[in-house]
Formats: sequence, structure tokens, C-alpha cells
Amino acid sequence: MSIIIRKATLNDLPILLEFEQGLITAERPFDPTIKESHINYYDISELITSPNSDVFVAEINDNIVASGYAKIKTDRHYLKHAYQGYLGFMFVSEIHRGKRLNKMIIDALLKWCKARNIFEIRLDVYEDNIPAIKAYEKTGFKKHMINMRLDIENLDLE
Repeated sequence: MSIIIRKATLNDLPILLEFEQGLITAERPFDPTIKESHINYYDISELITSPNSDVFVAEINDNIVASGYAKIKTDRHYLKHAYQGYLGFMFVSEIHRGKRLNKMIIDALLKWCKARNIFEIRLDVYEDNIPAIKAYEKTGFKKHMINMRLDIENLDLE
């Protein structure tokens, strides 16, 4: 089995849009605030064509089976670094999970960031998405901050 990690092109958009819907389907159980209707998380075309971001894919036998992007973002003025590399759209097709494809994509994204002198890398993951957290920890990520929420629509505040 030959695995190729490469930058995505606009020709890859149909399969990447399918991956995006797969990712949304996988994340809905973790987030009750996601709309039930058809949604998109990303402007994948923009991520592919922008000089401040790039999408990488994994191919097996000429079939795209995994994806991820890195985007350079201006960070908060009080931090030691001016920019961060933000990773997202980490998706591996179900039949190819467990083959370290996510790590290969992340490695390519980290090299892309480092080549642009971006050394602070961040990503978001749902707290209950234990398999994803374990995969990110295997690549060196550490938990850093917890984002908390409260739905007060039906809360009696009187």
C-alpha cells in the first residue's frame, strides 16, 4: 500500500466537501449547538488557494482518504508570538483509520508552518472526542485551555 501526502488542489474539492460533511456528522453528537440542517464549516477553496493556508491530503491507490489544513492566524497582542498555525479539517475515511494517516497529515502541516516561521500550533477538539484527543496527544499536542458553555434558554433566573 503506497501512501502519498500532498497539497490539495481545487480538483480535489468534490471529495473534500464529502469529507467535510463526514466530519460534521461525526462532531454533531459532541455539540448540541450545531444546526441540524445542511451546513459547511469551511471555505475549502479559500483554504486551498490562500497564501496563508494550505490543505493536505493523503492518497492511497489514487484515492484521497484523509485531509487536514493549516492556517496562519494573527494571535492576541499579549502573547509571546504574533502568529499561530491553526490546524483543522482533520478527517480520515472510516476504512482507513488506524493507519497513522492523521499523523502523516499533521507532520506535513507542521512542516508547512515551520517553513513560514510559525512555531505556535493550535487546534480545537471536543472534550468528549477521546479518540481524537488521543491521536493529537500522540503527535505531541497537550491540553491547554478548556472552553466552557452554558445554555440558559430554559434556565429560571428569577
